[in-house]
Amino acid sequence: MCAAWWKERVFYQIYPRSFQDSNGDGIGDIPGIISRLDHLKWLGVGAVWLCPVYDSPNADMGYDIRDYEKIMSEFGTMEDFDTLLREMHKRDIKLVMDLVVNHSSDEHAWFVESRKSRDNPCQDYYIWRDGKNGREPNNWSSFFTPSAWSYDEKTGQWYLHLFSEKQPDLNWENPKLREAVYAMMNRWFDRGVDGFRMDVISLIAKAPGLPDGQGDGYVFAPEQFAFQPKLHEYLREMRRCCFNGRDCMCVGETTFVTPENANSVVGDGRELDLLFQFDFMDLDGCDGKWNVIPFDLRKFKQLLVRWQEAIDWNTLFWGNHDQPRAVSRFGSDASEALCVRSAKMLAAAMYLLRGTPFLYQGEEIGMTNFLFQDETQLRDVESLIKT
Repeated sequence: MCAAWWKERVFYQIYPRSFQDSNGDGIGDIPGIISRLDHLKWLGVGAVWLCPVYDSPNADMGYDIRDYEKIMSEFGTMEDFDTLLREMHKRDIKLVMDLVVNHSSDEHAWFVESRKSRDNPCQDYYIWRDGKNGREPNNWSSFFTPSAWSYDEKTGQWYLHLFSEKQPDLNWENPKLREAVYAMMNRWFDRGVDGFRMDVISLIAKAPGLPDGQGDGYVFAPEQFAFQPKLHEYLREMRRCCFNGRDCMCVGETTFVTPENANSVVGDGRELDLLFQFDFMDLDGCDGKWNVIPFDLRKFKQLLVRWQEAIDWNTLFWGNHDQPRAVSRFGSDASEALCVRSAKMLAAAMYLLRGTPFLYQGEEIGMTNFLFQDETQLRDVESLIKT
């Protein structure tokens, strides 16, 4: 029996905005990606994870989707996308789309409709609640803001957003919302895409009743919104409705996954084919990426072994669009010689393990961090909030 194709290929993550500009406007685009496909084939890339190219107001660099079935004009057209897909398949390169369905943009037609009135048919596509004693429905904080709730004057209610207020959470309790999501995914599959990388997919199910987190003030409470029991119900339904019967794959960004619960979602024939875990990404940060501490090599080795033993097939990666460059972070960029040695060391340490390699664009040349001069050069919503 042949192994699944996603176990035998090297994945290459493309962040379109900074990959290749084809028209001189300073923004990477889909024609630019097409122009580099021969280079990717020469590198040995067998699959591309393409970060969001959907229509978006870019409050969170494309992870706030305004229209799931339209291409962002800065990146090109749907015709450009079809050409990209066709040219990739000519070279036997698979295309895996980034998909964000924990939340949408607040400019998505569903949300625009949902905030028109409390009895609008789309209101239940999102998580709306009445306040308590003139305040938020609960004390949750979000990844980006002190409160995970924003008040809407027209409806007189609060809506949940685990990220920015421009990214309202979708209500997966609503079967009509799930049907709409699955229909959209199937239209992309029918177009020819080979799979999806599911953004923060472990957060789509929330605790029943949305209880307060433990503590005073605003509390970051992943125990109330990550890996909730209904997550498995939703992922199994998604697999039945979208993935079964297709030669495709899904890899989940499973925020707050542990070696103990990973096997509940991942593996051949289970809810996800692959998952991203971020345990070793936290080794040089105390209570988040913004409080840097010395990297603990011994603990890193222990974590690698632990994950190799925990699940049958891992994702192997050093970084992505949310992380600093691996050479600067885990090696040394003090000189060109040290950059080269660091890049080779990191590649050997990670990519000879059991699993599927995921390289972020530029890792193949040992790319290092860009040195920002001041915060006015920043565009990332999380960085702007923290500064």
